[in-house]
Amino acid sequence: MRILIFSLAYLPFIGGAELAVKEITDRISGISAKGGPQPKADAPLAQASDWEFDLITVNLDGKQKSVEKVGNVMVYRLGRGRMAKYFFSWQAVKKAQELNRQKNYQSIWAIMANQAGLAALFFKKEFPQVKYVLTLQEGDSLKRIWSRTLLIRSLYKKIYQKADAITAISNFLAKRAKKYGYQGQLSIVPNGVDLSNFKKEFELEEINGLKKQLGLESSDKVITTISRLVYKNGIDILIKAVKDLPVKVLIIGSGKLETRLNSLAQELGVRNKILFLGYIGQNNLSQYLQLTDVFVRTSRSEGLGSAFLEAMAAGVPVIGTCVGGIPDFLKDGQTGLFVEVGNPIDLAAKIKILLTDEALRQRLINNARSLVFQSYDWQQIAQKMAGIFES
Repeated sequence: MRILIFSLAYLPFIGGAELAVKEITDRISGISAKGGPQPKADAPLAQASDWEFDLITVNLDGKQKSVEKVGNVMVYRLGRGRMAKYFFSWQAVKKAQELNRQKNYQSIWAIMANQAGLAALFFKKEFPQVKYVLTLQEGDSLKRIWSRTLLIRSLYKKIYQKADAITAISNFLAKRAKKYGYQGQLSIVPNGVDLSNFKKEFELEEINGLKKQLGLESSDKVITTISRLVYKNGIDILIKAVKDLPVKVLIIGSGKLETRLNSLAQELGVRNKILFLGYIGQNNLSQYLQLTDVFVRTSRSEGLGSAFLEAMAAGVPVIGTCVGGIPDFLKDGQTGLFVEVGNPIDLAAKIKILLTDEALRQRLINNARSLVFQSYDWQQIAQKMAGIFES
């Protein structure tokens, strides 16, 4: 099966959506939802040739190759720099027409209802026989999306309405599809976790060695968040919450608010408690999570929250807000603790609870880890996507 993917960003620029495409396409080769050969539970599937993926994206920094094979995907990068996003829909359709003359695609796959979804919509209009699958990964609030699409509201709704199938990473986003008038095949296909990265338990000596590298004492209590440094992810609330707590904070991720968050930490007198570590690759996250006592992400809006799932897989108790797709996996008092949106006092209180109540910690850890290993394995998710493409 030949599938053309439209995505505004792709590797080496990694977010939850881009990682999902990489993980699914790496595993989907060899899967047949109609009874073909099945993979081993812990093995990537890259041997079979019955799946072919091309992907059109933006050359976000202007430094990447214009054509490049990444895993099982042939990547075509258009434009130069971030401004190219605004012209992507029309450039992508032109490139897709050219590729389709050579490849004769069976399906197109749009990653999010943005310029990528718009490109897929235009392509579908010209080639109605090609099946159009839309995946919803958006983390922005409905209010923000509503304001940003004000001038193209009717066209924006058609990105949803003209899809042959929609997959959403959470029930929250599935409801959004219905709100915009979609009435077709709708499936919940969450983002997952590469469980192989979280099966190793590091020795105490290794954990303390990493703490020493970070300038931490072995006895330090560590709060970690993994997040793009943008407003919706609420990093400012975490910084405010730790003012009177005897903890150290690891902020893993980068983004446009880094300078402002640094300044906030200085103003509050907590800069010495906080380490801004920048981006850390997926293969190294497990060790940082295993030195963590509590994982926190106080999102103001969230499509799902893959970082929560990674923390849960690593055996770290989590605190999050009851927004967006987070309630799909975070059940208060069962798999984590909820905190009020925008409330650093409530967050400080919840952190204290998880640092002192060992019985609660262990119950949350055990329940959460079991949930992730049962329901959020990329292998299962790739199988489900294969079935959707073949149906």
